[in-house]
This record gives sequence, C-alpha cells and structure tokens, in this order.
Amino acid sequence: MPRWGDDDEGGWDPEDEVDEAPGDDEDVTTPCPYCRRPIYDDAERCPACGSYLSREDEPYRKPWWLLVGVAACLYAVYRWVVRF
Repeated sequence: MPRWGDDDEGGWDPEDEVDEAPGDDEDVTTPCPYCRRPIYDDAERCPACGSYLSREDEPYRKPWWLLVGVAACLYAVYRWVVRF
C-alpha cells in the first residue's frame, strides 16, 4: 500500500515552496521627508520626528486668528447688550 506523498499526484513537495515570506512586501521602507529616517510606506506619521506625512492625515486645526475674531465679536456684543 503506498503512503501519502509517495506518488507524484497531489502530494506535497518541499521544492514547490516559495523562498519569500508572505509579509516581505509590507516591510518596504522609505526615508521620512523631514528627518530622513526609514519609515514604512503605509505609515501616517513618522515615529522618529512625529510629523504627518500628508495633509489628509494631519488633524484639522482652526487658525488662531479665527478664534480671536470670534472672541472679539462676542465681547463687542456683550458690551453692547450691557450698555443698554
């Protein structure tokens, strides 16, 4: 009686294995545009310097002059209401 793997039909052959590991293409790195240290291609931020790599990943921050303008308008309205 033949054992499993003795025949050439459907048996496992160690020579058929691929030498690459399955995650090798994910480990590709490129230099950070700010500090030039290697980072992964799919990273949103550089782990070394903390810079965001694209504008889309960067959190939205309101400009400081907008907040000062709103505060000044609210103060003007408050002073106008208190006056009358």
